[in-house]
Amino acid sequence: MILLHPRHATQGSYDAPGHFPALMELYERNYIHMRRLLPVIPAAGGGVSRVANGLDLHLQIIERFRYTSELLLTYRFTQQATVVAEPNLRIRVYHDARMAEVMTAHLRHHPAFDAGDTGKPSLPSLQTRWRINRFLDKWLSYCLRQGHRFSSLSSNTVAPTTIAK
Repeated sequence: MILLHPRHATQGSYDAPGHFPALMELYERNYIHMRRLLPVIPAAGGGVSRVANGLDLHLQIIERFRYTSELLLTYRFTQQATVVAEPNLRIRVYHDARMAEVMTAHLRHHPAFDAGDTGKPSLPSLQTRWRINRFLDKWLSYCLRQGHRFSSLSSNTVAPTTIAK
């Protein structure tokens, strides 16, 4: 007979928010959503996805390498002759690992998030990374349900603009 030891009550589930396996699963879901939104990531450029009765979704490719790509994804609003990006997410896509994670985020009602900011005393916790990547998961799902797609960026290419943060 095999005896299985129950987890301690204080230990929590490994797929709960704040645990590493849950974060990795979230990165995988974000990758799947990103590839549905952007089936082919071009080497450079950007585009706008427009849907009826929805906001325009703006994409800008920052860099593209063999195993990774970085891009900006945002809505753009004009407030008093200033273009404001909200939310403004810099996303790194790992092509070989099939994962996508938020590297920086500027959200109006939340403090700025920067996964690579080594000037801070401690890097963002797993819980913080989980929360911001959960936001990306929900937002990408919403955009896909609305019908957003970047299928042909060559016809939708937009010039980079200065964005207020």
